[in-house]
Amino acid sequence: MNDIINKGRATYKTMASSTKEDWVIISDYAKEFNQNLSHRILDHLKILKDDHGGFAVDRLEHSLQTATRAYKDGKDEEYVVCALLHDIGDTLGSHNHAEIGAAILKPFVSEKNHWMLNNHGIFQGYYFFEHLGLDNNMRDKYKGHEFYEYTAQFCHLYDQCAFDPDYESMQLKDFEPIVHRVLSKPKKSIYKY
Repeated sequence: MNDIINKGRATYKTMASSTKEDWVIISDYAKEFNQNLSHRILDHLKILKDDHGGFAVDRLEHSLQTATRAYKDGKDEEYVVCALLHDIGDTLGSHNHAEIGAAILKPFVSEKNHWMLNNHGIFQGYYFFEHLGLDNNMRDKYKGHEFYEYTAQFCHLYDQCAFDPDYESMQLKDFEPIVHRVLSKPKKSIYKY
């Protein structure tokens, strides 16, 4: 059996038996690991390339088109990152992709942008749900919510129109500095590494 006590590693076998010294080691590793979060997210976004899912463009191009449109409209960096990553959950949460993207970005974005991300799937349905035998107006259950119009506008201006094979999107590398800035420090998190 391998010795679990290695230099630079915590030595506990259960969290209940951990010590402050263990958590200093773990926190130091977490600080370094968390600095690379934006790189890991961008790497995951690249998985969407060549996945058309039946659409006219692949999922990465859809994401780039959505972000490019928001960027060219002068939206702030947080909004542009939300536009870029709004469908990042497509591969991991096929049945709840909106919630996956929202969960990833929650520590880094405003409540307004988080709500938009979390609910954009239902709002996007306004444009196609009838073709699936669903109610196009399913989003109306949120009528009166303070972020209803904000989310409807995101879908109308940026998401639903971002399937154009002839649109000239910015490249992913153009968005990388923005993603790194927005994801550099959480606005809200229980962890204080």
